Amino acid sequence: MKVLANDGISENAVDILNKNSFDVYLDKVEQNNLIDFINLNKISVLLVRSATQVRKNLIDNCQSLKIIGRGGVGMDNIDVEYAKSRGILVINTPGASSNSVAELVFAHLFSGSRFLFDSNRNMPLEGEKNFKTLKKKYSQGIELKNKNLGIIGLGKIGREVARIGFGLGMNVLGFDKFIKEKSIEVKLNDQNAYTFEINLISFDEILKNSDFISLHVPAQKNFLIGKVEFEKMKKGSSIINASRGGIVDEEELIRNLDNGKIKFAGLDTFENEPTPSVSILMHPKISLTPHIGAATSEAQERIGEELAKQICDFYKIWIDGYSILKINGISNQIFNYFWYL
Repeated sequence: MKVLANDGISENAVDILNKNSFDVYLDKVEQNNLIDFINLNKISVLLVRSATQVRKNLIDNCQSLKIIGRGGVGMDNIDVEYAKSRGILVINTPGASSNSVAELVFAHLFSGSRFLFDSNRNMPLEGEKNFKTLKKKYSQGIELKNKNLGIIGLGKIGREVARIGFGLGMNVLGFDKFIKEKSIEVKLNDQNAYTFEINLISFDEILKNSDFISLHVPAQKNFLIGKVEFEKMKKGSSIINASRGGIVDEEELIRNLDNGKIKFAGLDTFENEPTPSVSILMHPKISLTPHIGAATSEAQERIGEELAKQICDFYKIWIDGYSILKINGISNQIFNYFWYL
């Protein structure tokens, strides 16, 4: 079986796959050459992250594909339902990067609450001559302890953000359309575990009562946070988006930063990737990272291992099923029929 990890995969994952008789291709194939490469090499498993697009045209024209794997959570770069309708298994790794993304959220929160992102720009340029001026400029920082942290989306990442928030002594508010589980277990290094409860409230209440809002939702057709939502937000509050681009109306964000309604923003994802607007990139009240939420060595190891294990488990079931069918005298043609159900 042949695997193409088009956006890369950890060495440990390659070792797992090789030990289970998979041939792993680590070529970075350009999008317009991907169909030809898959067909030429009879690729059975295509692994991607956010860069590679797996759309209907590719699915229709690559008959050898049996599995499409997404390293990470969001699968908006894959036509998931269409792939499933063609008998292709689609997998992802929802838990592997949760801690890394959650920690990045708090990197933005700490950075914004103490002006680190702006200070790091200006200290190299002005620190020698204007030290006292800069000290005064950044003298109005705020603490996170006892502040209201509103989390919109309580999946694996949102719940990890809640755990860290509780650990910092924050009041954690949460909203999710589907998830109503409020209990969170926080484990310390000594392995003692403590249970906290998220205060589940409505979407509008999150906007009105949160000092900091962190977004953890899938890609949306429309802005989740636009003009109306910014108007409802608490004056002096801040917002972090480390989920998907296009969730926050960036024009409205800039307007509300400029008029003082919003204190600061932290963005790891953008409306236009990989070319965010200059007005966003240059804004003095926005902490910026280039979509690196899951980009830690630990997360990449976990992502690779989880994908590799899912692939191996699936093919073990497939091979075992094939053996049972053969033992019972069922032909390859009938087996292939069940494969594509």
